[in-house]
Amino acid sequence: MAVCLQVLGLVLGIVSWCLQSSSTSSLKWKLRSQAETVTSSSWQFEGLWMSCAATSLGSVQCSRFKTVLGLPAHLQACRALMIISLILGLASIVVTVLGLKCTKIGRMSEKVKEQIALSGGLLFILSGVFSLIAVSWYAARVINDFYDPFHSGMKFELGTGLFLGWAASGLAILGGSLLCCTCRRSSSTPPARQFSFYSNTSGGHSIYKAAPAFENSSSKAYV
Repeated sequence: MAVCLQVLGLVLGIVSWCLQSSSTSSLKWKLRSQAETVTSSSWQFEGLWMSCAATSLGSVQCSRFKTVLGLPAHLQACRALMIISLILGLASIVVTVLGLKCTKIGRMSEKVKEQIALSGGLLFILSGVFSLIAVSWYAARVINDFYDPFHSGMKFELGTGLFLGWAASGLAILGGSLLCCTCRRSSSTPPARQFSFYSNTSGGHSIYKAAPAFENSSSKAYV
């Protein structure tokens, strides 16, 4: 059962990493609202790296953002968060493969493999949290600008890149949680045997009796 959960968590993590890659490279993080245009023959959309304009004839023109320092702070932060999320996701895939119960690498003990799998699960969760922060922050800015009556620029709506990011975040967190659930707690060591001292006041020998390991045990040890 634990092996199946680990494999399922790894598969969800790989799928989430692919969706994160698609979301990061997507050009449609926000789309120009059609409520502002008279005709729907042209569209304008933006991603993290460039802005594009398309027409009904099928022509698409894209231009990269020519500056980095001149970009809004939230856009720079979302770029950094998505890149960090991709790096963590790739690292978590490698770590999880090494920690699977069905993989054999040298003479690695099961306890060590459980710790490696736990580390992979935590990295998956952290990757999902970073991408979730990025897409949610970006979406909040788009929604705020759309409903702001004092916003003088163009109004945009949520694009498909954001939905891909949300889906990737959910799968990454779910996959990491499954990996963490498969790591059982280390069993506690059995209590040490205790000895009781009985002194014979009549001048006889002293007796040491070992406490029984279990309550229902009737065996006694004498020295």
